Amino acid sequence: MTTKLIDLSQEIYQGMPCLSTQQQTVIFQNISHDITKQKLGFEFATNSLIINEHVPTHSDAIYEYDPDGPTIDEMDLDSFYGPAICLDISNVSPDNFIMRRDLKDALKRSNQTIEEGDIVLLYTGHYERTYGKEEWFSRHTGLHYQAAKWLAQLGVKNIGVDAPSIDQSHDPKYSGHLVCREYQITNTENLCNLGEIVNKRFLYIGLPLKIRNGTGSPIRAIALLTEE
Repeated sequence: MTTKLIDLSQEIYQGMPCLSTQQQTVIFQNISHDITKQKLGFEFATNSLIINEHVPTHSDAIYEYDPDGPTIDEMDLDSFYGPAICLDISNVSPDNFIMRRDLKDALKRSNQTIEEGDIVLLYTGHYERTYGKEEWFSRHTGLHYQAAKWLAQLGVKNIGVDAPSIDQSHDPKYSGHLVCREYQITNTENLCNLGEIVNKRFLYIGLPLKIRNGTGSPIRAIALLTEE
């Protein structure tokens, strides 16, 4: 039996895509090897980062969409770690919602089941199609209210997607986040490489930074596959 790690995280770099309402990512040198060698007698180099909590691959604190919910540092780490499956819903048009029937059909095709406490990732193909293009933010599918509710009622504790949001790009109700608020669960956005884990069960790890009063956090999301 062998194990394999799949990196599900986008690269963080200056100029990476972000919404107009978000802080642009800025990365700059803090100190160079030359300067530290002069000051300390040994070569160190460090950079500084200015980054929005929700720009790279990240998970939301419940507080982001519920003023009475826990901030990211108050949330149980269990929400960001555990057994997971990835469903292929790449057949859904970016102009449409992911409906409950789409999830049920994808689950049937996967030959998997959703257990209470699972993390469910949704492969839409949006990252491969549009990352770095204008459509990345303006045209992507997302969960219909009843679809998100179906996942929550099954006991899913974290819903992930390879798009900027679990909501459809033109959904004024923010249905996916609304369900996350109602059921007090997190979601994970801006994932990538989900095509490598479609229809598989694996261990998911995407731990947030311990940001005091954080509304969310960048994560290094990975899938740990066990293969015979």
